[in-house]
Amino acid sequence: MYQPNHHKQDDLGAQHALIRSHPLGLLVTMGAAGLEANQIPFVLDPTCGTKGVLKGHLARANRQWRNLDDSVDALVVFRGPDTYISPSWYATKAETGKVVPTWNYAVVQVRGQLRVIEDRAWLRAQVEALTRDHEARRPKPWAVSDAPPPFIDAMVRGVVGLELEIAGIAGKWKVSQNRPEADKEGVITGLRADGEADQLAIADLVEAASGESR
Repeated sequence: MYQPNHHKQDDLGAQHALIRSHPLGLLVTMGAAGLEANQIPFVLDPTCGTKGVLKGHLARANRQWRNLDDSVDALVVFRGPDTYISPSWYATKAETGKVVPTWNYAVVQVRGQLRVIEDRAWLRAQVEALTRDHEARRPKPWAVSDAPPPFIDAMVRGVVGLELEIAGIAGKWKVSQNRPEADKEGVITGLRADGEADQLAIADLVEAASGESR
């Protein structure tokens, strides 16, 4: 991933936070047929390994897990908030006119060896952990145990587990760090005026990065 120094996000805590808030990762692997990619929701266990472990599952019918080349690291891309940045928000537009549009975003890329797991107990625990993560904020959380046991057993038989110990992790927060302060303030104001969820999230990241650089 192309990473100018001012866009690097090397803080592991911030990287992990993005994975937890945007857990649907794009899993990219190399196999006999070439590159394969699928969107998979992952659970991050930060207590395992030096950088954490990702746990997920694929449908058994999905051939990506059968076609893995174990000699090549898998890549998982977690995309955070992103939004178009209008040059009309920059103070520099009025001063020189020398401005162009851009795109702001936050993203984390993870690399490591992918392990396929078919153990039923591991799979059940992974599905339960994934469910707990996303049901916890609901007023009446659904639990795996709410469904009939034979049905859940059949569902578990239909998937295979994936575990990736994070060997490398890179974060890129492209949030106007290279712009003058007046331009950053214009971006924050413009994004908050438009008010979509991703725009508000990026406005917060621009503000946080601006505060760090002062």
